[in-house]
Amino acid sequence: MRVLPFQRFLACLLFLVVGTGGFAADAVPFLDFEIVAEYPHDPDAFTQGLTFDRGELFEGTGRNGASSLRRVDLESGEILQRRNIGARFFGEGITVLGSRIYQLTWQSHIGFVYDRDSFEQLRTFFLPGEGWGLTDDGEQLIVSDGTATLRFLDPETFSEKRRVTVTDAGAPLARLNELEYIDGQVWANVWYSNLIVRIDPDSGAVTAKVDLSSLNQQRQQDDVLNGIAWDEESRRLFVTGKLWPRLYEIRLVEQP
Repeated sequence: MRVLPFQRFLACLLFLVVGTGGFAADAVPFLDFEIVAEYPHDPDAFTQGLTFDRGELFEGTGRNGASSLRRVDLESGEILQRRNIGARFFGEGITVLGSRIYQLTWQSHIGFVYDRDSFEQLRTFFLPGEGWGLTDDGEQLIVSDGTATLRFLDPETFSEKRRVTVTDAGAPLARLNELEYIDGQVWANVWYSNLIVRIDPDSGAVTAKVDLSSLNQQRQQDDVLNGIAWDEESRRLFVTGKLWPRLYEIRLVEQP
């Protein structure tokens, strides 16, 4: 059992105590976690997207001139396959839906669609606003753009089907970054924090939080937690960060 970090204790108080000193009945619970395993991770990978599909790990990296799409061996961290994108693009979130991989870019309003196996680029698409995180629910793409909004897009036409505002105890929660869809819920990194949050995709309400401060390997200002991948077949959860040398398999623990 982990000792509750002091930072998390303070965070709990901040989220519980409201306005006049009362306690919020709808305060969002924190989940504990335990480390199951650690794996090597490319310390030069500015991780912007991370996803597992059919037993394989895929990663999207960012920064102009260094952005890429990768297939990565989990055990060794070796890059098995790589496609670099143009130097004018800053790569962002990725997801695998069927036989295609989708990748966002940050401020170029362009997304890429690749063949899952060959990494051949099949097409591009226009994305209004910024591109941050990307996942899918098996039918729709789910996009974050740095605000408190999640947009749901048709994967063929890229038209917006609906949107939802993410709220934390009733207040909009912005800076939603890398996304992952797990058991009907959207999980998101909150940029420049050590939190990942669980979001109800229908209401937008945050239903749980996990404080991963103890995993923080930040060496520079931008080396922050970013990357959530769910291995649905084996029910394994992985997290990492930008330029981190390690990737972690963790298990969430529901509090009584």
